[in-house]
Amino acid sequence: MLLVELAQVSREVAKTRARLKKVELIASLLRRVPAAEIEPVVALVSGAPRQGRIGVGGALLRFLLDVPMATTATVGVAELDATLESFKTIAGNGSAAARKALLVSLFGRLTSEERDFVVGALGAGLRQGALEGVVLDAVASAAAVPAEKLRRALLMAGNFEDVARAALSGGEAELARFSIELFRPLRPMLADTALDLADALGRFRGTALEYKLDGARIQVHRSGDRVAVYSRQLQDVTARVPELVAAALSLPVTDVILDGEAVAFDADGRPLPFQTTMQRFGRQRELAELEEAPSISQRFFDCLYLNGVSLLDAPNSERFATLSAHVPPRWLVTRLLPDSLDAADAFQSLALATGHEGLVVKDLEAPYDAGRRGSTWLKLKPVHTLDLVVLAAEWGSGRRHGTLSNIHLGARDSENGGFVMLGKTFKGMTDAMLAWQTQRFLELERERTGHVVWLRPELVVEVAFDGVQESQQYPGGLSLRFARVRRYRDDKQAAEADTLATVRGFFERSRGLNR
Repeated sequence: MLLVELAQVSREVAKTRARLKKVELIASLLRRVPAAEIEPVVALVSGAPRQGRIGVGGALLRFLLDVPMATTATVGVAELDATLESFKTIAGNGSAAARKALLVSLFGRLTSEERDFVVGALGAGLRQGALEGVVLDAVASAAAVPAEKLRRALLMAGNFEDVARAALSGGEAELARFSIELFRPLRPMLADTALDLADALGRFRGTALEYKLDGARIQVHRSGDRVAVYSRQLQDVTARVPELVAAALSLPVTDVILDGEAVAFDADGRPLPFQTTMQRFGRQRELAELEEAPSISQRFFDCLYLNGVSLLDAPNSERFATLSAHVPPRWLVTRLLPDSLDAADAFQSLALATGHEGLVVKDLEAPYDAGRRGSTWLKLKPVHTLDLVVLAAEWGSGRRHGTLSNIHLGARDSENGGFVMLGKTFKGMTDAMLAWQTQRFLELERERTGHVVWLRPELVVEVAFDGVQESQQYPGGLSLRFARVRRYRDDKQAAEADTLATVRGFFERSRGLNR
């Protein structure tokens, strides 16, 4: 397939706000894709190459835009994919020059339309609204398979391009081969946001309350003497957490998959700050260096697989009972089945008093909805927070002159793709944070408009706020009241940010309670 075909479809997708139209445009493209090119096409139409971030900075992209362009489209998707794969693997002395020469050769053969598409995919982010959810529906349409079966396969596989290839090449029969499998991590189930305890408790017939731990999400797989630990982003972090490996090996099981959190505790048993725990996950460490890192422990809250049997479709109550039968109590999350609002309130107070973030409220009857931010898990904090994406930043003035300070906050638009701005904030930033984010923002820069630096939508920030209000200033019709930065979430990707629907639900619930 010629790259220009993909570029033209991307342009048309960007021009429409209608989700169904986006889906049909992409589905029409996918029906024409040769089997060997399904994976790179699906990745590119989703907004980025399958190689991920390969180190093409803004300065190099600006240089490439000055390379004389072609007038005839001749470059194929397979050639672009092979070039990016080569770029990623070039290393050693002279690698920078070799990488540059490789891209100069490619860009000299791209037309204007193709060049805009490639620059967007490599650096600026394709502003076409074709996020994974839209592309998933397009794959389902092109392959004539139910979207739910495609989603289920994706939850099992963890890799969208693999699932798309299976659906488009073999339909439902090929999708059926994806099932829960040891040492192939699943995307973790996520929690939505509740307004308060009364709001959360009123949603389910049977409810469990658990401490909300401010740690690093982990998924532990064990089969016999083999153990692997995976991060929230499904990265293998086994070598960095020997304590968790030893704990898993001590359990009276043969095969198991557990979901939980890794947390660093102080001598009194109180959790240390999130950043302290993340020292073990934020960068590669040699085993010899681990003695200098804080010791961490595990707190499990779910069992997804045990001795050959998948528990994903079992109710939460059954999964936790199975977990409790095979994991020592000291390694379980603190949990309560409340019989009254007063009991729940006392439990929440205890969670906060012992240094935890708040509570997670769970539906006892719900299955494990892997990879989804479902309404059967609800997070509840005394301070309302959202995980949003930084869309842009403004140069500061006065004491903040020379730093990127005022940040533009975006919620994920799960219906139409892209991100919807909810407001700005410059509050909650320390001097150290300002210095860090200025450097990081410039690495993510895609363009400038006056004093505003527009970023690739990749960086997730946790923002505290006092409420949500109607606003005609922003396209979503909502804005945050008194938003302030709590921390940046290096453990989260933009695709895991809170959605506009979550923010709108928060607004509607708060408005109803305040009448």
